[in-house]
Amino acid sequence: MQLRYVPVLAERGSIYSEDGNLLSTSVPVYDVYVDFGAEGLREKGGYRFKDTVQILSDSLSWLFGDRAPETYKHDMEQAYQQNVRYYLLKRKVSFDQYKRLRNFPLVRINKNKSGFIFVARDKRINPYVLLANRTIGLSRKDSSKNVGLERSYDSLLRGINGQKLMRYSAGTFLPVPGAEVDPINGKDIITTLDTYIQDVAETELMNKLVDNNSLHGTVIVMEVATGKIKAIANLGMDEKTGTFTENLNYGFGKATEPGSVFKLVTLLSLLDDKYVTTDTKVDCEGGSKYFHGLRIKDSHLGAGLITVKNAFYTSSNVAFAKLAYQYYQEQPNKWYQHLEKFRLTQLTGIDIVASSGMPTIKSPKNPAWGKTTIPYMAHGYEELVTPLHMLTLYNAVANNGKLMRPYLVSGVREYGKQIRSIEPEVLVEKIVHDSAIFQAKACLRAVVDSAHGTGHAYLFDSAYSISGKTGTAVSAENNKGYRNGKKTYQSSFIGYFPSDKPVYSMAVVIQNKPESKQYYGAVVAGTVFKKISDKIYNRFIHQPISGEKVKKDTSVSEYVGWKQDFKSIFQTISVTHNDKDQTNGYWGAANVKQKEANLTSVNHLNVSQAAVVPELKGLGLKDALYLLEEKGLVAMVNGKGKVVTQSIPAGSNYTKGQKIILMLN
Repeated sequence: MQLRYVPVLAERGSIYSEDGNLLSTSVPVYDVYVDFGAEGLREKGGYRFKDTVQILSDSLSWLFGDRAPETYKHDMEQAYQQNVRYYLLKRKVSFDQYKRLRNFPLVRINKNKSGFIFVARDKRINPYVLLANRTIGLSRKDSSKNVGLERSYDSLLRGINGQKLMRYSAGTFLPVPGAEVDPINGKDIITTLDTYIQDVAETELMNKLVDNNSLHGTVIVMEVATGKIKAIANLGMDEKTGTFTENLNYGFGKATEPGSVFKLVTLLSLLDDKYVTTDTKVDCEGGSKYFHGLRIKDSHLGAGLITVKNAFYTSSNVAFAKLAYQYYQEQPNKWYQHLEKFRLTQLTGIDIVASSGMPTIKSPKNPAWGKTTIPYMAHGYEELVTPLHMLTLYNAVANNGKLMRPYLVSGVREYGKQIRSIEPEVLVEKIVHDSAIFQAKACLRAVVDSAHGTGHAYLFDSAYSISGKTGTAVSAENNKGYRNGKKTYQSSFIGYFPSDKPVYSMAVVIQNKPESKQYYGAVVAGTVFKKISDKIYNRFIHQPISGEKVKKDTSVSEYVGWKQDFKSIFQTISVTHNDKDQTNGYWGAANVKQKEANLTSVNHLNVSQAAVVPELKGLGLKDALYLLEEKGLVAMVNGKGKVVTQSIPAGSNYTKGQKIILMLN
C-alpha cells in the first residue's frame, strides 16, 4: 500500500518532410483534477480553499474563458462539500495554460495542500493542418487504430515507456531515488515529401475540384530516378459541409477502372512481343466495332486506317481493343504475364499500411474471364487499379524501363542523428526491351506535342516538353450500371517531365459528378498537371543560361535588428561597417551596399513603451519574438525571412496575451 510503480511516458517521435519542415509532432496537454479530500485542503475547516475559491474562480474563468467565475465557484464549492476525490476541472489544457495555472492562488502550493492533480499526456498535431494529412496519418491512444505513416512506423515513433517507483510519505507519494527506468523516446521519421511540391499539388487540385464541381481527386508526384513520393494530395467532398478534406487516400488506397491511361499497358505489351511497331497500320473502322455483341467505340468517330502511334495519341479505343484481341485472345496467359511483370497484379510496395490498394486484375483462370475481357481490358475497363499503380508504370517508362518501388520514408533519426537511411529499390530491372521503351516514349510525347494529340490543346504551351496520356473513364453512379444509372466520368492525366530528361512523374485523377462542368481527361486533369509541373519546373529544374556576365550588384539592402549581431556578422563576412551612433541604444538599422554597411540606431525600439505595439517591419523572427515576448504579446507566424506586415499596427495599445500575426517574406 505504501509503494507503487508509475509509468513514465516516452515522447513520441516527430515526422518531417525531406526539406526539413515539421509535419507531425507531439505537444503536451494536461487533464486537471482536484482531490477535495486532500488532508491539507480540509484541515482547519478548509480555510485554504474557502479563502481562495473566489480569486481562483476569477482566474480560471479568465484563463479558459469557458465558464463564468460564479459557475466555477459554485461547481467547486459543491464538489468540496461532497468530498469528491477526483473532480475533473478541465481537459486538454495546453502547456502555456498549464504554466499560467501553476501560478494561480491555491494551485501554486504543493499537491497535498491544494488537491490539484495534473495528468500529462501527448497531443498529436500537424502544423500544416491539411498538408498530406491522410498520408501522414492519425495517432490515437490505441495505436492499432492509427492510419498512414503514424501506423506504418508506429513501432519506431512511439518509443518505450519507462517507470518510477513511488513511496507514500508525509501525505504524498515521492519518487524512490535510484529506482527509475528512464523512457526511451521515439525516433523521428524523415519522409520523402517536399512541402513546396505538396502545397502546390493540394492548392491546384483544390482549385479544380471547386471550380469543376467534382467529387474527389488525387495528385501524386514521384521522383523518376528513385521512386520517392514528393507529394500526395487526396481531397474529397464532405457531403454535410460541402467542403473538401483529406477524407480518404484516393491515390494509394482506392482502385478504380483506369480508362485510357491503361492503353500504355497494351502498347508496351504489343511492342515488347514485337507484334507491332508504332508505324504498324490498324483499321479503326470508323471508330466503332462490336466484340461478341458488345460495342466499343471512340469518342471521335470517323477514323479509318491509321498508325499505332496515331491511335495512341488520339486515344482510339477500337484500335487497341482490336490489336489486343488479335494477338492475345488465343494466348491470354501471355497477356496476363505482362500485367504481372508490370506489377499490376499485386500491391505497389508503398510503405503505408492504411492504403491497402489491392488491384483487381482478372486472370484467364478466373470464372469471370469472358470473350470480351481482353478487348475491354486493353482500353481500361474490367480491371481495378490505383493511381499509384499506373504512375509507377509510367515512371518506369520515364526511367528507361526500370520500375522502382514507390516509397514515403527516406530516413530515421534519433536525437537529431541519422541512424537509418532508406535507399531506392528496383523492383523490375527492365519491364520491356529498349526498343519498346523508345517507341512508347515517342507515343507519350506525341499525346502533347502532336497537333491532334488529346493533350495538345491544354499541355503544349510550355518552356519544356511534357509526355503522358489522357484518360476519361465512364463509371456508373450508385452501382446502377452504365446504361440505367447516371454516368459519371473519371478524368486522368499521367505522365512525366521534361520529356528529354525526366525528373518527375505525376498522376492526376479526378472523379466528377454528373453535374460537373467538364469531364474530359485533358481539360480537367491535364490542366491541373500543367499548373503543378510549371511550378515544379521553374523552382527545381530550370537553370538560368550560363555564360552570362554577372552584373555588379548596385542594390541597397536594409535590415533591422540587434546591433551587436550585425557587427558580429559583418566582421565574419568581411563587410566594412560604420556605427554612427555607438552609444545610442542596442537596436539598429543596417544599410548595406556591396561590402559596406552603415549602422544607425532605431529609437522606436530602444524606447520602452509598455502598452504600445512596436514597429516590427524589417526585423528577423528572433528579434521580433524577443520584443513581443517582452511585452506579453503572443506571436502567430507565417512565412520565412523578415517581417513585412503585422496584424496590430505599430503604436497601437494592446492587452497582455493578445495575439499578433506576423507575415514574413
